[in-house]
Amino acid sequence: LLNTGSDILFFWVARMIMYGYEYRGNKPFSNVYLTGIVRDKQRRKMSKSLGNSPDPLALMSKYGADGVRAGMLFSSPAGNDLLFDEKLCEQGRKFSNKIWNAFRLIQGWEISDTIEVPVGNKVAINWFESRLNESLKKIDDQYEKFRISDALGITHSLVWDDFCSWYLEMIKPEYGMPIDRNTLEASIQFFESVLRLLHPFMPFISEELWHQIKDRAENEYLIVSKWPKPGKVDMSLLTQASSAFELVSAIRNIRVEKGIPNKQKLELLCLGEKTDWGTFEPTVIKLAGLSKFAMTKTKQPGSVTFVIGKNEYAIPLESGVDKKQEAVHIRKELHYTRGFLNAVLQKLSNQGFVNSAPEKVVAVERKKQSDAEAKIQTLEKALADLGEPE
Repeated sequence: LLNTGSDILFFWVARMIMYGYEYRGNKPFSNVYLTGIVRDKQRRKMSKSLGNSPDPLALMSKYGADGVRAGMLFSSPAGNDLLFDEKLCEQGRKFSNKIWNAFRLIQGWEISDTIEVPVGNKVAINWFESRLNESLKKIDDQYEKFRISDALGITHSLVWDDFCSWYLEMIKPEYGMPIDRNTLEASIQFFESVLRLLHPFMPFISEELWHQIKDRAENEYLIVSKWPKPGKVDMSLLTQASSAFELVSAIRNIRVEKGIPNKQKLELLCLGEKTDWGTFEPTVIKLAGLSKFAMTKTKQPGSVTFVIGKNEYAIPLESGVDKKQEAVHIRKELHYTRGFLNAVLQKLSNQGFVNSAPEKVVAVERKKQSDAEAKIQTLEKALADLGEPE
């Protein structure tokens, strides 16, 4: 008698294999994907007797079919039990809203055939193309390993962070102004690639937007469209973008800490010889709300300072800066960076790691070491310039 879930599963798999040979003359599939036991957030097995199994129709009514589908996949790491939490369905619903709002933003732009592509838009297009190709390679690798939840995690990060939070903000025209046609067409192509990546996880919203974003032939469905193929990845461009986004985030945090409104333009000074973000200067100026950016060797009094990578930056404030408060902030960052450096040095002092790890991995750790050491020197100098003891 079959009295366990696994026995029943293998019974049905065997039947499908026999039917395949009997009626089709070949095996129906080569791989079988098994999930763990579905458990609630208290790690109890879901069962009728415990009454801890949610009503799927009620969940879909509340969060949408795509939201529930994505929520379950968020909680389904390969090789482990499925720990279901309704909050993950809420995360899936918010993800659906994010995708829909991105579509509405793109569709709402007025097009102009007379505007040339801004320099910042060209950089944004090249960056996202590389970011898309890099993510696609990782997603394909996760699919080959049957790590479906990890593939969804990479897709979620690409769509939410890279496409919606950064790319669309980089190319978005000023309020009431049109966008150039080349940028819009590139953005629609990117959005189509995003929808292809989303379709296995969120088939309903992706299919709907696939037909709304562009006129399609009668049978031109997303479900039968070709999977995108990864192209070249410009790692230098991705590295520059990472530094630029870190800088923009730091400036935005300063606005929050100091109560500076977003509409107020700020000056940004780099106390060094060159920046780490290369061609992303227009992006930084736009997203950080800057009126001016310049390289300098002298720090203006009444400036708030911070360090990104190996560079120290300063933002002059009209009301000046509280030296003691600024020193507290620098000490906190200095303490964190020293701890990070110690962890890297500990790893590099392990000969087993250095001898067995790939050269690229060791090189990355050594770069982390040099960057952390340079940052510590910059922070120590900034603290000394304030006249505050460490």
